[in-house]
Amino acid sequence: MVTKPVSPWDSPGFLRFWTASTVSGFGTYVTTLAIQVLIVLSLHQGSVAVGLVSAARWLPYLLFGLVAGVLIDRTRRRPLLVATDLGRGVLLVGIPLLAVTHQLTLSVLMAFMAVFGLMSLLNDAAFQSYVPRLVPTNLLTAAHARLDQSDAVSQTSGPALAGGLVSLLTAPWAILVDAASYLVSGILLMRISVAEPPGQPLSIRGVRQDAVEGLRWVYKHPTLRLIALNTHGWFLCSAVVGAVMPAFALRTLDLSPFGLGLALAGGGVGGLAGSLAATRLGARWGSGRVIVACRALSAVSWSFVALSTPHWYGWLVFGAGQLLFGFSLGAENANEMGYRQAVTPDRLQGRMNATMRSINRAMIVIGAPVGGFLGDTIGYRPMLWAGAGGFLVVALALGLSRFRDART
Repeated sequence: MVTKPVSPWDSPGFLRFWTASTVSGFGTYVTTLAIQVLIVLSLHQGSVAVGLVSAARWLPYLLFGLVAGVLIDRTRRRPLLVATDLGRGVLLVGIPLLAVTHQLTLSVLMAFMAVFGLMSLLNDAAFQSYVPRLVPTNLLTAAHARLDQSDAVSQTSGPALAGGLVSLLTAPWAILVDAASYLVSGILLMRISVAEPPGQPLSIRGVRQDAVEGLRWVYKHPTLRLIALNTHGWFLCSAVVGAVMPAFALRTLDLSPFGLGLALAGGGVGGLAGSLAATRLGARWGSGRVIVACRALSAVSWSFVALSTPHWYGWLVFGAGQLLFGFSLGAENANEMGYRQAVTPDRLQGRMNATMRSINRAMIVIGAPVGGFLGDTIGYRPMLWAGAGGFLVVALALGLSRFRDART
């Protein structure tokens, strides 16, 4: 008699998958801060440059996102996860090597991040679509909550460690930590032995038809369409504030890289608390209401950031904003992912995930450079207020739609 899993940990392969995700996620938060400091302090650039590098990082999602979704649904997902983790690890080693030889420029960094983004596109789509093959449908929200919890712990310690590493080793060398984390993650994923369906042949006509089918599934579904369109708006606002925030913190608030890392670590603490509460909140209030509330909380959190000043109490307000934002992400993500995957059949998981992610990242390609330009032109603080207002509009729009009643 086969015992039905009652927890994600009971499912074969989930522990190794979770461990690999935790290790690579830890390194990712190191690189996130290190790249921002590298641009502002080492390359002596402003928020426009931060926006351009961010746009380069996410451009492959705009160009190849739909094709990636088709590929994920027609191939075994674990080999793609392994290959892209190992590839990203090797790629990131090049950044400190170029920096030490004084050949690292903004354009070279953008090129590196574009290639990194292409591999991340494939990895992200395969990662999200692999979870339903590891755990049963009724455990999807719990599985994503466990993944979010470890990610929150990584976010808590990663930026603080990154700030210390950047101060001690300089930003380029701190990126080696992320390179090592991807290599370890790839090795762990090799050891998962969960069976997958065999791959299917690809053709140009078949790719087009499959991509269209994925688009129709997302944008004609009565509730997926609502959350997809609303999330696109959320990512546009996030791109604007994300491009402005590093320069605002380092220049306007006069935070050190270590101080910025500590503040961002507050987001990890909030994320951990949110992810721990996500399953219970979703069960009691429903996925739709939880997501709406979390998006309203995003507006509040960025209002705190906009109110912060270059004094110790202003730094606490900045950190509180990051804490609240992290909580909103932690409580929302597991409920959103659990709902999206629960209503989507396995054969469409890759296309559903890649379609939504590609358009979301297209919002970053648009919003990050525009936000950076406007931040350098009219000021960082006004753009932070504009982003907070945008988050509020997004929350109100979703709250007034039928999605508020959605449940997993």
